[in-house]
Amino acid sequence: MPQLLEGKTALILGVANKWSLAYAIAQAFRREGAKLILTYQGERLKETVQNLAAELGAAKVVECDVSKDEDLARLTETCREQGRLDAVVHSIGFANREDLERPFSETSRAGYLLAQDVSAYSMVAVARATAPLMTAGGSMITLTYLGATRVLTNYNVMGVAKAALEASVRYLASELGERKIRVNAISAGPIKTAAARGIKDFTKMYQAVAERAPFKRATDPAEVADTAVFLASELGRGVTGDVLFVDAGYHIMGL
Repeated sequence: MPQLLEGKTALILGVANKWSLAYAIAQAFRREGAKLILTYQGERLKETVQNLAAELGAAKVVECDVSKDEDLARLTETCREQGRLDAVVHSIGFANREDLERPFSETSRAGYLLAQDVSAYSMVAVARATAPLMTAGGSMITLTYLGATRVLTNYNVMGVAKAALEASVRYLASELGERKIRVNAISAGPIKTAAARGIKDFTKMYQAVAERAPFKRATDPAEVADTAVFLASELGRGVTGDVLFVDAGYHIMGL
Protein backbone atom coordinates (compact mmCIF):
# COMPACT_ATOMS: atom_id res chain seq x y z
CA MET A 1 0.00 0.00 0.00
CA PRO A 2 1.53 3.38 -0.98
CA GLN A 3 2.34 5.91 1.73
CA LEU A 4 -0.11 8.82 1.75
CA LEU A 5 2.54 11.56 1.98
CA GLU A 6 5.28 9.99 -0.08
CA GLY A 7 7.26 12.62 -1.98
CA LYS A 8 5.84 15.49 0.08
CA THR A 9 7.76 17.93 2.30
CA ALA A 10 6.09 19.11 5.51
CA LEU A 11 7.01 21.96 7.82
CA ILE A 12 5.85 21.39 11.40
CA LEU A 13 5.94 24.24 13.92
CA GLY A 14 5.37 23.61 17.60
CA VAL A 15 7.16 20.38 18.48
CA ALA A 16 8.18 20.84 22.11
CA ASN A 17 8.42 17.29 23.52
CA LYS A 18 7.08 13.78 22.96
CA TRP A 19 3.72 14.71 24.46
CA SER A 20 2.98 17.61 22.11
CA LEU A 21 0.40 17.20 19.37
CA ALA A 22 2.95 18.51 16.89
CA TYR A 23 5.20 15.55 17.71
CA ALA A 24 2.35 13.07 17.21
CA ILE A 25 1.64 14.69 13.84
CA ALA A 26 5.32 14.56 12.89
CA GLN A 27 5.39 10.83 13.70
CA ALA A 28 2.34 10.19 11.53
CA PHE A 29 3.70 12.29 8.66
CA ARG A 30 6.99 10.44 8.78
CA ARG A 31 5.16 7.09 8.84
CA GLU A 32 3.38 8.13 5.65
CA GLY A 33 6.63 9.05 3.89
CA ALA A 34 6.87 12.83 4.29
CA LYS A 35 10.18 14.68 4.51
CA LEU A 36 10.09 16.76 7.69
CA ILE A 37 11.31 20.23 8.60
CA LEU A 38 10.88 21.04 12.30
CA THR A 39 11.19 24.31 14.21
CA TYR A 40 12.05 25.18 17.79
CA GLN A 41 11.81 28.36 19.84
CA GLY A 42 14.90 29.44 21.76
CA GLU A 43 17.88 27.68 23.26
CA ARG A 44 15.79 26.05 25.98
CA LEU A 45 14.06 23.78 23.47
CA LYS A 46 16.89 23.44 20.95
CA GLU A 47 18.47 20.21 22.21
CA THR A 48 15.12 18.50 22.87
CA VAL A 49 13.78 19.25 19.40
CA GLN A 50 17.06 18.32 17.73
CA ASN A 51 16.98 14.94 19.49
CA LEU A 52 13.38 14.35 18.47
CA ALA A 53 14.20 15.41 14.92
CA ALA A 54 17.01 12.86 14.82
CA GLU A 55 14.60 10.13 15.97
CA LEU A 56 12.14 11.15 13.27
CA GLY A 57 14.78 11.42 10.56
CA ALA A 58 13.88 15.06 9.92
CA ALA A 59 15.71 16.73 7.06
CA LYS A 60 16.16 20.07 8.84
CA VAL A 61 15.67 21.78 12.18
CA VAL A 62 15.44 25.57 12.30
CA GLU A 63 14.97 28.08 15.09
CA CYS A 64 11.82 30.15 14.68
CA ASP A 65 10.10 32.49 17.11
CA VAL A 66 6.86 33.28 15.27
CA SER A 67 6.64 36.65 17.00
CA LYS A 68 9.80 37.80 15.21
CA ASP A 69 9.64 38.78 11.53
CA GLU A 70 13.34 38.12 11.06
CA ASP A 71 12.89 34.52 12.22
CA LEU A 72 10.02 34.03 9.77
CA ALA A 73 12.14 35.42 6.95
CA ARG A 74 14.90 32.97 7.84
CA LEU A 75 12.34 30.17 7.95
CA THR A 76 11.30 30.99 4.38
CA GLU A 77 14.88 30.83 3.14
CA THR A 78 15.63 27.60 5.00
CA CYS A 79 12.53 25.89 3.62
CA ARG A 80 13.33 27.16 0.12
CA GLU A 81 16.68 25.36 0.34
CA GLN A 82 14.77 22.10 0.93
CA GLY A 83 12.68 22.56 -2.22
CA ARG A 84 8.91 22.80 -2.58
CA LEU A 85 6.68 22.75 0.51
CA ASP A 86 3.54 20.62 0.43
CA ALA A 87 2.23 20.86 3.99
CA VAL A 88 2.52 23.27 6.91
CA VAL A 89 1.38 22.41 10.44
CA HIS A 90 0.93 25.33 12.85
CA SER A 91 0.69 23.94 16.38
CA ILE A 92 1.46 27.06 18.40
CA GLY A 93 -0.39 28.89 21.15
CA PHE A 94 0.48 30.83 24.27
CA ALA A 95 -1.09 33.00 26.94
CA ASN A 96 0.23 34.18 30.27
CA ARG A 97 -0.74 31.84 33.10
CA GLU A 98 -2.16 34.73 35.13
CA ASP A 99 -4.46 35.67 32.24
CA LEU A 100 -5.81 32.13 32.17
CA GLU A 101 -6.43 32.07 35.92
CA ARG A 102 -8.07 35.46 36.46
CA PRO A 103 -11.60 36.39 35.26
CA PHE A 104 -11.66 37.19 31.55
CA SER A 105 -12.74 40.79 32.20
CA GLU A 106 -9.51 41.28 34.13
CA THR A 107 -7.27 40.20 31.24
CA SER A 108 -4.40 42.64 30.90
CA ARG A 109 -4.02 44.57 27.67
CA ALA A 110 -0.51 43.18 27.23
CA GLY A 111 -1.68 39.64 27.95
CA TYR A 112 -4.54 39.90 25.46
CA LEU A 113 -2.23 41.16 22.72
CA LEU A 114 0.37 38.48 23.50
CA ALA A 115 -2.20 35.66 23.24
CA GLN A 116 -3.50 37.06 19.94
CA ASP A 117 -0.01 37.54 18.52
CA VAL A 118 1.36 34.09 19.32
CA SER A 119 -1.82 32.03 19.02
CA ALA A 120 -3.66 33.68 16.11
CA TYR A 121 -1.63 36.22 14.17
CA SER A 122 1.25 33.77 13.91
CA MET A 123 -0.90 31.61 11.62
CA VAL A 124 -1.26 34.56 9.25
CA ALA A 125 2.47 35.29 9.43
CA VAL A 126 3.42 31.65 8.84
CA ALA A 127 1.03 31.44 5.88
CA ARG A 128 2.61 34.54 4.36
CA ALA A 129 6.10 33.10 4.89
CA THR A 130 5.36 29.68 3.43
CA ALA A 131 2.65 30.04 0.77
CA PRO A 132 5.14 31.17 -1.93
CA LEU A 133 6.98 27.86 -1.44
CA MET A 134 3.83 25.77 -2.00
CA THR A 135 4.18 26.02 -5.77
CA ALA A 136 2.10 22.91 -6.43
CA GLY A 137 -0.55 23.76 -3.87
CA GLY A 138 -0.80 21.94 -0.60
CA SER A 139 -2.26 21.98 2.88
CA MET A 140 -1.96 24.29 5.87
CA ILE A 141 -3.23 22.94 9.18
CA THR A 142 -3.58 24.55 12.59
CA LEU A 143 -4.77 23.31 15.99
CA THR A 144 -7.74 24.87 17.75
CA TYR A 145 -10.11 23.99 20.60
CA LEU A 146 -13.81 24.07 21.49
CA GLY A 147 -13.20 27.17 23.62
CA ALA A 148 -13.16 29.17 20.39
CA THR A 149 -16.95 28.92 20.12
CA ARG A 150 -18.10 28.00 23.63
CA VAL A 151 -17.28 29.38 27.06
CA LEU A 152 -15.04 26.95 28.91
CA THR A 153 -14.08 27.67 32.50
CA ASN A 154 -10.51 29.01 32.82
CA TYR A 155 -9.86 29.01 29.07
CA ASN A 156 -10.52 32.75 29.00
CA VAL A 157 -8.16 34.77 26.78
CA MET A 158 -7.02 31.66 24.93
CA GLY A 159 -10.60 30.97 23.82
CA VAL A 160 -10.79 34.43 22.28
CA ALA A 161 -7.43 33.88 20.57
CA LYS A 162 -8.63 30.55 19.17
CA ALA A 163 -11.77 32.27 17.84
CA ALA A 164 -9.50 34.67 15.95
CA LEU A 165 -7.43 31.74 14.74
CA GLU A 166 -10.50 29.98 13.31
CA ALA A 167 -11.61 33.17 11.56
CA SER A 168 -8.10 33.49 10.14
CA VAL A 169 -8.37 29.96 8.76
CA ARG A 170 -11.48 30.92 6.81
CA TYR A 171 -10.00 34.11 5.38
CA LEU A 172 -6.74 32.38 4.46
CA ALA A 173 -8.64 29.52 2.83
CA SER A 174 -10.57 32.00 0.70
CA GLU A 175 -7.46 33.91 -0.32
CA LEU A 176 -5.16 30.94 -0.98
CA GLY A 177 -7.69 28.66 -2.64
CA GLU A 178 -6.93 29.88 -6.13
CA ARG A 179 -3.33 28.79 -5.53
CA LYS A 180 -4.60 25.30 -4.63
CA ILE A 181 -3.57 25.74 -1.01
CA ARG A 182 -6.07 24.36 1.48
CA VAL A 183 -6.29 25.79 5.01
CA ASN A 184 -8.03 23.94 7.82
CA ALA A 185 -8.07 23.56 11.59
CA ILE A 186 -8.33 20.50 13.80
CA SER A 187 -10.24 20.99 17.05
CA ALA A 188 -8.84 18.34 19.36
CA GLY A 189 -10.29 17.30 22.68
CA PRO A 190 -8.34 17.94 25.90
CA ILE A 191 -4.97 16.16 25.79
CA LYS A 192 -2.34 16.06 28.52
CA THR A 193 0.30 18.26 26.91
CA ALA A 194 2.74 20.71 28.50
CA ALA A 195 0.59 23.60 27.26
CA ALA A 196 -2.51 22.12 28.90
CA ARG A 197 -0.83 22.28 32.31
CA GLY A 198 -1.09 26.06 32.12
CA ILE A 199 -4.90 25.87 32.31
CA LYS A 200 -6.27 26.01 35.84
CA ASP A 201 -8.15 22.82 36.83
CA PHE A 202 -7.25 21.16 33.53
CA THR A 203 -7.52 17.71 35.10
CA LYS A 204 -11.18 18.35 35.97
CA MET A 205 -11.85 19.48 32.40
CA TYR A 206 -10.09 16.41 31.03
CA GLN A 207 -12.10 14.03 33.23
CA ALA A 208 -15.42 15.75 32.52
CA VAL A 209 -14.94 15.51 28.77
CA ALA A 210 -13.94 11.83 29.00
CA GLU A 211 -17.07 11.10 31.03
CA ARG A 212 -19.54 12.97 28.78
CA ALA A 213 -18.15 12.37 25.30
CA PRO A 214 -20.08 9.80 23.23
CA PHE A 215 -17.03 7.50 23.21
CA LYS A 216 -16.72 7.82 27.02
CA ARG A 217 -13.01 8.42 26.77
CA ALA A 218 -10.45 11.12 26.14
CA THR A 219 -8.92 11.99 22.78
CA ASP A 220 -5.94 9.98 21.58
CA PRO A 221 -3.15 12.15 20.09
CA ALA A 222 -2.76 9.55 17.32
CA GLU A 223 -6.34 10.31 16.20
CA VAL A 224 -5.47 13.96 15.79
CA ALA A 225 -2.29 13.02 13.92
CA ASP A 226 -4.14 10.75 11.50
CA THR A 227 -6.65 13.50 10.78
CA ALA A 228 -3.73 15.78 9.94
CA VAL A 229 -2.44 13.11 7.55
CA PHE A 230 -5.85 13.08 5.85
CA LEU A 231 -5.84 16.86 5.46
CA ALA A 232 -2.26 16.92 4.17
CA SER A 233 -2.80 14.10 1.68
CA GLU A 234 -4.73 13.94 -1.56
CA LEU A 235 -7.59 12.34 0.41
CA GLY A 236 -8.36 15.78 1.81
CA ARG A 237 -8.13 17.62 -1.51
CA GLY A 238 -11.73 18.84 -1.35
CA VAL A 239 -11.65 20.24 2.19
CA THR A 240 -10.71 23.83 3.00
CA GLY A 241 -11.72 26.57 5.43
CA ASP A 242 -13.09 24.02 7.86
CA VAL A 243 -12.72 22.99 11.49
CA LEU A 244 -12.61 19.21 11.94
CA PHE A 245 -13.43 17.99 15.44
CA VAL A 246 -11.38 15.14 16.84
CA ASP A 247 -12.67 15.04 20.41
CA ALA A 248 -14.45 11.68 20.84
CA GLY A 249 -17.64 13.53 19.88
CA TYR A 250 -17.77 15.84 22.90
CA HIS A 251 -18.60 18.93 20.82
CA ILE A 252 -22.06 17.62 19.94
CA MET A 253 -23.21 17.27 23.54
CA GLY A 254 -25.65 19.56 25.33
CA LEU A 255 -27.00 19.15 28.84
